[in-house]
Amino acid sequence: MATPIVRRTNDQSSSSQSNEPGKPKLLPLATRRVAAWATEMTLVVISGLVPFSLGAYLNTRTDLNRVPLNPVLIVTEREIARPLALPVSYGSRNVAWPTNFLWTLAIVAPLTLSAWQLLLLAKTGSTIPKRWFGVRVVNDQGKPPGVGAVLVREGIGRWTLSLSVAYMIWRNSPTFPNLGVFTVVAGLMMLLEGRGLPLRKRRALHDVIAGTYAIDANKPLTAQLEEQKQSQWTETGDEDAAIASVVITDKTQPPANPWQWFQRNPSMTLLAIALLSMAGVLTTLVGTQVYIQTQQNRRISEQRNSQQFLALIKQLSPNSGVSNADRRNAILAMGTLNDPQATKYLVEMLAKETDPSQIETIERALTNIGLPAIPDLKRMNQSLAEDLESTSNPSPERELRQKRLQNNQQAINKIIAVNSAKVNDLDLNRAQLFQYGAADRPIFNLALDKADLSGVNFKGANLSFASLKGSTFRGVGEDGRWDTFDDWIANLNGAQLKQANLSEANLSRVLMVGTDFSRANLKGAKLSNARLVGANLSSAQLMGADVSGAVLENASLTGADLSEAVFNDADLYAARLGRVIAIGTQLPFANLSKTDWQAADLSGANLQRADLSNANLSATRLTNANFRSANLTGVNFRNADLSLADLRGANLTEADFQGAVLLPAKQDPADQFVQTPSTGSQSAVVKGVDFSQVKNLDPKQLAYICTQGGIHPRCP
Repeated sequence: MATPIVRRTNDQSSSSQSNEPGKPKLLPLATRRVAAWATEMTLVVISGLVPFSLGAYLNTRTDLNRVPLNPVLIVTEREIARPLALPVSYGSRNVAWPTNFLWTLAIVAPLTLSAWQLLLLAKTGSTIPKRWFGVRVVNDQGKPPGVGAVLVREGIGRWTLSLSVAYMIWRNSPTFPNLGVFTVVAGLMMLLEGRGLPLRKRRALHDVIAGTYAIDANKPLTAQLEEQKQSQWTETGDEDAAIASVVITDKTQPPANPWQWFQRNPSMTLLAIALLSMAGVLTTLVGTQVYIQTQQNRRISEQRNSQQFLALIKQLSPNSGVSNADRRNAILAMGTLNDPQATKYLVEMLAKETDPSQIETIERALTNIGLPAIPDLKRMNQSLAEDLESTSNPSPERELRQKRLQNNQQAINKIIAVNSAKVNDLDLNRAQLFQYGAADRPIFNLALDKADLSGVNFKGANLSFASLKGSTFRGVGEDGRWDTFDDWIANLNGAQLKQANLSEANLSRVLMVGTDFSRANLKGAKLSNARLVGANLSSAQLMGADVSGAVLENASLTGADLSEAVFNDADLYAARLGRVIAIGTQLPFANLSKTDWQAADLSGANLQRADLSNANLSATRLTNANFRSANLTGVNFRNADLSLADLRGANLTEADFQGAVLLPAKQDPADQFVQTPSTGSQSAVVKGVDFSQVKNLDPKQLAYICTQGGIHPRCP
């Protein structure tokens, strides 16, 4: 009965220590462990969040030079986005130069701090937060756990197991890809793991796996280790086992981790290894047999196809003497062979054939082969295009080459039209899918209205004059959900789409960096979150298009029609918008800094809270435009028509108003002072607006501002 006495003594000593005068009462060990871990995580999060937030703020500054995003950041973004099913924008992205450094620091700082904490834990048994809360981690000998045990404890036991279970639950639940749900599930899994299920007072699972103990640094070490080693028996209510555990030797104590169990049970270990070895050998034998049989079947199929191919070649030879009908049948039969040789032969045959009926038959055969024929057709397409460029002067040879290229283009068009829902990994980069004829008239243009072109690589391709009305260039990936990492998104970077018809097309999130859309029809198109950096949209028609959240840095929209288009949150930094028609265009919260709108029509446009710092709005029509709370720092309003424009809440620091029209159209310009309008009149658009730092105000403008409630030092 000695054990109960020892327990009472420990309890009493512990109680006396906690109630000792002058010392604060300590929280329970479990609570302090959670608090220490939460503090560690908070420090890690703050070390990354602070530089990231500062970088995001500086990225909104328009006075800082912009540079391409660091490749390390791009790779990190993709690697994080893949498992969490987050959408990722590929292609070039420009940020303020300090942002690159700060966002890189936001990755390096948490990793460095985490490594330092793990090293402290391995060498001393405590991190700084654990010392604050009086928590220490030791092995079964009471010493610091070491690097290996800490990596197992934290990397495998605490994080990998908990997050893996949480991820599997979340990934296969109806809530996927809701990140909030994953965060809650991951938190619950980590709490349950830390509680050491199924027993309430048992060590945490990560401690069991690593053979470590989390102890109270304010109590004797030996008593705590004995208490934790025997806690599983005490918890089950077996008092006799608990009493016996004090006097039994270490050999009868349960192993601290699976590795010790294997050492103490060599026979069971050998049996397990033998069973695993037998299973591995059996799996290897079965797999090898299946592989051999598969390869044999493939060789037999290839041999049969090769024999059929040689037989059809003989029928199609010029000296075969077969009729045209038999020749067409042979071509169609070749299109049914699952043989790369047959596909290549038909592509080369199409480039040489001159008989229209035979050309149509070859195209039918290639269409029957489908998408596997595209790579060979693409190679031939580029070769024929190069041959055509080498003969610039009109001649029979040039006409022949034009016809050959046209036949190739028609075959590609037909294959895509038939298989448009299956082209998500199709590669047509630098393909020539448009051709001029005599007098610069198109003799071929792609016709794929309402086609599914999700994921097609059209990078650098010539799609000018293409008819792509209502086509979609973006689709759900294999998970069947929108806005996830595996979405099929077409690549139109550097493509030529001059005068193409893309009305009602879905180009959301599509890559169009440097793409030429001059004079293209984009009425009602969906361009939200698209990447149009440096794109040419001159004279394009964007009426009613959704361009919200799109990136159009340094893009050219000169002469484009943006009427009723939606540009909410769009980034048009340094874009060229001279002479655009933007009547009623929605541009709230858009980044329009350093944009050039000279001679544009922005009547009735909504520019609320937009950033127009250092923009050029000279000679623009801004009648009834909404500039409420917009950033108009350094804007050039020279000779602009601002009558009835709403400037309330706008920042007009250093704005240039030379020659700007502020008077309503009905006002007599000969009047020196403007009469205060009647209540409710829209002319009171400068009430409360601060014009004290505005440049080049003339007396008439100043009189209007003062009578309408504007703020200026010269107002009475």
